[in-house]
Parts: sequence; structure tokens; C-alpha cells
Amino acid sequence: MHPALWISKTGLDAQQTDIAVISNNVANASTVGYKKSRAVFEDLLYQTVNQAGGISANNTKLPNGLNIGAGTKVVATQKQFTQGNMLTTDNSLDLMVEGPGFFEVQMPDGSTSYTRNGQFSLDDQGQIVTSGAGYVIQPAITIPEDATSITVSAEGEVSVKTNGAAENQVLGQFSMSDFINPSGLEPMGQNLYLETGASGAPIQGTAALDGMGAIRQGALETSNVNVTEELVNLIESQRIYEMNSKVISAVDQMLSYVNQNL
Repeated sequence: MHPALWISKTGLDAQQTDIAVISNNVANASTVGYKKSRAVFEDLLYQTVNQAGGISANNTKLPNGLNIGAGTKVVATQKQFTQGNMLTTDNSLDLMVEGPGFFEVQMPDGSTSYTRNGQFSLDDQGQIVTSGAGYVIQPAITIPEDATSITVSAEGEVSVKTNGAAENQVLGQFSMSDFINPSGLEPMGQNLYLETGASGAPIQGTAALDGMGAIRQGALETSNVNVTEELVNLIESQRIYEMNSKVISAVDQMLSYVNQNL
């Protein structure tokens, strides 16, 4: 079998994966706190016919080798944690992290996940939870029933104004976490990430301090997907896919010619 068939086949597979990554970015262009991904490619093993530096004659060496590649593959999908734009809202439980850092979320099994999505709500007990699945934000903060307003400072301190009270009542403070390698976090859907061996252990701190980003109340971080850039990437991947398909067609015509004339 002609090696170009298998090489082009790996190119088709790789570009299909790349297009899937791009389509997921475009689909999440309106997802709050979403971080875009990119496919990371790697060339496959080479067949070495002649080794560079090998002896070609007395006192002479080959200046170049003869290496035939086996194609390409996608080895990783890398998250890019660049800052998204600010979307101003009128909701006091909409919070944005301006800078590095993640909100901590307690999962049903007791483990901790992390999110950049600050669209929070209250559950039936008054606890601040994620809007989607209702997971409790850590540390747990409960808003009293008679609260008339909620204030969150840049440092994450939560206070409320209650009926008859002259001053705000401080209820607690959001804890922030960051990672040495955020790209190593495992995305699990629902705008949540899990710690992995590649991300490193979480580094906890206070918002606006300890190298953490500040919290902005009444604002949300939009997706960092640039739709125009993604469409350009899509066109590029489509063209590469077409070129790999043409190579397969050309090899097929060559083999057909050999079969008909020999």
C-alpha cells in the first residue's frame, strides 16, 4: 500500500479533531467564563533510510539524512486562560474575577471543583450556589431571609443590609484558588474544572491580594472566544482537510493507472 494513503489518513483524522475543537469554541462563544481550546499537533515517527552524519565514502559524511514521516496526530487540547471581557449586569450575585483565580465549588461527593463562571444564585436555604447545578460555593455563605441588599467587596467579603439594621452585617468571604498551570486543569462541563497532576495543587488566597484577581460585583466575564479568529481557523482546517483528501485521490489515480497498464 502506498504510504501517502496512510499519511493523508492521519491528516484527515487530525483535522477532524481540530474542527471539533473549533466548533466547541464557537458553540460556547456566549458561555460565561468559558475558556477557548486549541488542538496541539505532533508529527509521527519517521522511517530513517539514511542517517544524517553517516559515512558515505572515505573521510566524508552524509550532510543530510533520508527520513520519511508517517503523518500527524492531535496530542492535546490546550485551554487558554486569557481574560474575557466584562459584561455589566444588575444582579448582585453576578461576580467576575478580574485577573487570575477561580471560585471554589463543593461537589456532591465532597470534593472541590473550580470555576470562572460567577453566575450565582440562592438555594432554598439561602446559600450561594452555582446557577446551573446548584453546587454550594466554598466557603458556604448563607444569606438571611430579611436581607434587603447584598454587597461583595473586591476582596470577596460578603455583607448584607437587613431591615432595621444601621450597618451592614458581614457574613463571610469568598476563597480564591489559582494554579501554577491552569491549562492542566480537567474541564468536566458545567463550567467546572478539576485539579490534576498537571495543574499542580491549588494555591489559595484572598481576592485582590496574594496575586489573585479582584472580584467585581454586578459583572460577568464573557467567553474569551474570538469568533472571527475561530472562523479563520475553521477555513484553514477545512483547506488542509481538502488537501489531504486530494492526496488520497491522487494516489488512488496513480494506483488505478498502474493496475490498468501493467
